[in-house]
Amino acid sequence: MAYSSIDLSCGDGIATLTFNRPKALNALNTILLEEFTDALNSIKNDESIRVLILTGAGEKAFVAGADITEIATLNPLGAKKFAQNGQDIINTLQELAIPVIAAVNGYALGGGCEMALACDFIYASEKAVFGLPEITLGVIPGFGGTQRLPRLIGANRAKEMIFTGKHLTAADAKETGLVNKIFAPEELLPAVQEVAKLIATKGKASLCAAKQTISQGLNADLATGLGIERDAFALCLASPDAKEGTGAFLEKRKPVFTGGLNS
Repeated sequence: MAYSSIDLSCGDGIATLTFNRPKALNALNTILLEEFTDALNSIKNDESIRVLILTGAGEKAFVAGADITEIATLNPLGAKKFAQNGQDIINTLQELAIPVIAAVNGYALGGGCEMALACDFIYASEKAVFGLPEITLGVIPGFGGTQRLPRLIGANRAKEMIFTGKHLTAADAKETGLVNKIFAPEELLPAVQEVAKLIATKGKASLCAAKQTISQGLNADLATGLGIERDAFALCLASPDAKEGTGAFLEKRKPVFTGGLNS
């Protein structure tokens, strides 16, 4: 599929997906979401990819939100279908087996903030701005914001953001725990690429097991979570990458992980 609203590049175990509607501040419209879904499916089926970087084209926006011109025409049934579609797509992003890093280089508002929340962690430019301003339009977040934001920064802070519709600066977002690190605009993508390269040197089976175990454990009690961890640890130990990793340690050399999920 040829893309007009996103760019996708892959190499050395890293996929970089760029939202590419800079004149519209990379707003999420139907075409972009269709292309994004296709790209996610392509990434999911590519055994060579170990890490995904998500970012936005231009200097002004990661994703400035959903396209309001589309939302304004919806009736209640259409709105429900629109929200369901957006939730399904962002769920697909969150459920990718590999680690996903958001490189937020400007506005991450509404659907853009919700997209970033579905990533495993966020690095931001000093110029990044986060927010769920749907309340100012007389609606609420519909792509998962009311559910993911409280889980990440706590219910009280999430309620304050959602009830007021106020934006957070990069510094505020880091203080709340929404953002891991902040960089100068020109340093953001190189910094994300550097950590992605480090992650890509690890075994894919263990990366995926770690992500899955953390995600499932957060939705379970401690005893259940520990059981999930034990099972995942045992499966990892049976993988070719575990044999390579332990062998390299004993032989005092750097491991070279080549196994995939189906190895």
